[in-house]
Amino acid sequence: MALTDFFRINLPYGLKRNSKGEWFIFNREYVPLGWNSTAGAKSIFDENAYPGYPVYTKYKGLTENAILKIITDPDRVQRNKAGEIDSVFFYNDKTNPQSSPQYWDEYFNIIKAFSKFEISTK
Repeated sequence: MALTDFFRINLPYGLKRNSKGEWFIFNREYVPLGWNSTAGAKSIFDENAYPGYPVYTKYKGLTENAILKIITDPDRVQRNKAGEIDSVFFYNDKTNPQSSPQYWDEYFNIIKAFSKFEISTK
């Protein structure tokens, strides 16, 4: 899949957590939002992908329980070897709102729910 349109480039596909409990949001090609190319892309599954860019943020209250209240489909949650959530997907191929418009409300409800988390300064 290529970064060919506004949806794939600028709207969230998911979140990735590092070992410091910081998160970054990625687009459909697993690069930070707004990136319109995969040239020079890092694997989001690396511990600290994109270390030279200010893409990671720590959020107050963004716990596993909070995530599981928002993302109820277990297939959209990935865990690391320790069993901790380290990746979250806002949709999958079946529920992609661009391809299946009946999922726009679900997608925007997920974004609304995550938008309530404030940054942590600790």
